[in-house]
Amino acid sequence: MGRPRVLLADDHTLIVDAFRKLLEQEFEIVGTASDGRALLAAALQLKPDVVVVDLGLPLLNGIDAGRELKKLMPQTKLLVVTMNEDSGVAAEALRQWASGYLLKKSAGSELVHAVRELLRGKSYVTPKVAQQLVNEFIHEPEMHRRKLLSPRQREVLQLLAEGRTMRETATILKLTSRTVAFHKYRIMREFGLRNNSDLLKLAIREHLVPPV
Repeated sequence: MGRPRVLLADDHTLIVDAFRKLLEQEFEIVGTASDGRALLAAALQLKPDVVVVDLGLPLLNGIDAGRELKKLMPQTKLLVVTMNEDSGVAAEALRQWASGYLLKKSAGSELVHAVRELLRGKSYVTPKVAQQLVNEFIHEPEMHRRKLLSPRQREVLQLLAEGRTMRETATILKLTSRTVAFHKYRIMREFGLRNNSDLLKLAIREHLVPPV
């Protein structure tokens, strides 16, 4: 029986190389991906047992890519490794698609341990985030309701916030420029936005792009 298969998704080459060195003695690193759309394609082709994914991926962020990947490959374990310490983001990822949540400042041995736990059918959350989740559950058991972007709106907003033009966004999403403009208009109207600066702020708040 072969070694467990792991796919790495991060847009920073140094991070990917570090993860590879930490994991390759025990697991087979079957591939890497530097954006969310490449991740989906690679996972479907390579069929890994575990995907290590950053939330801040370009083109399609890790949250939406992870959600889509869980639908397409429900047996694959998804481990978030991110700089994002927001317990609300962690709770959303763990509730919807992730089996584990680590911070990039975690020890290398914790990454190896987390992958092992996921392969055993367990979940793993780094202690700092786990404690925040417990505290928030105790003090704020109900999350505040807020307006939600549709999946298509999230895709359009991320690409526009990354600096893509309407035409480039349309090409990536296989839409017409008019359809992209319509989605942009709806987002701005529904969220009371006035300009592209407000769009960028919304994208940052939704964790679609990193803070400037």
